[in-house]
Amino acid sequence: MKELLLSYAQYNAWANEALLGAICALPAEQQERELVSSFPSLRRTLLHLLDAASIWWQRVQLQEKVVRPSDSFGGDGDALALALKKIDAQWLEFVQKAGEHVLQHEFIYLDSKRVQHKSVTGHVLQHLFNHATYHRGQLVTMLRQVGAPTVSNTDYIAWSWKKHA
Repeated sequence: MKELLLSYAQYNAWANEALLGAICALPAEQQERELVSSFPSLRRTLLHLLDAASIWWQRVQLQEKVVRPSDSFGGDGDALALALKKIDAQWLEFVQKAGEHVLQHEFIYLDSKRVQHKSVTGHVLQHLFNHATYHRGQLVTMLRQVGAPTVSNTDYIAWSWKKHA
């Protein structure tokens, strides 16, 4: 399980960085332009990715009071990109250092509706990385809507080709 999760953590950071580069190259007006998607702008979608990665980090670290970064985030696109890169690096380091017992650890937490759940850390990581992939697909579509240059291929296999080249 660890080898697969490690490759997903590496891929996630790589794919996020590719999209962050494309989004940060846009003027703030385009980053905040209202679009039809799960979240109303590129910026709001990135904030959602930051929230998800941060909230799951706090849950895995067994923090009782979970803080949503978007509730107080006031930085520009570059600051948002930096925050996402930082949490991606935290997850990557976590997986690199985690033993199988850590990845198999089952923990209890409350979701955003205050409903209690029990999850295995490795399953949470799979969810987190798949969730990010879903929203990266939305970001690519949103970038097309604002007329941004085409983003390079961020598929897992494209990362694998580069890694093993």
